[in-house]
Amino acid sequence: MDYEKFCSEILESNPKIRFATVYDQWAERLGGGLRNGLTSLLSAHKENELVTLAIIDWKARKEMSKWLGKTKYTVAEYDLVKRFSLYLGGDHLLLVSAEKDVDTDEMVDEIIRIYHKNLK
Repeated sequence: MDYEKFCSEILESNPKIRFATVYDQWAERLGGGLRNGLTSLLSAHKENELVTLAIIDWKARKEMSKWLGKTKYTVAEYDLVKRFSLYLGGDHLLLVSAEKDVDTDEMVDEIIRIYHKNLK
């Protein structure tokens, strides 16, 4: 999959999405980034820390899948934004942040639609 294209399509799908990036299990950025014209709410160090924590959480959820089934996504709502982690299969994790008032179900459904379109 072309992760740059995939993340660009996610950003284009909803103006409330601030950030869309795919990482591997080692926190290596494979594609995507912050929407043009926006400033990150986190320093580079804090962003790396958040990515590392998301990957640790992802690995723990993969372990729990033996009993609960595969995790499709998680969401955290902060005072300023919502942060989504979507598990793309294999060793790839999509992190998305959006304005707090974004409709969670609509956004997740659209991201899943874009994902399946890009698998072809």
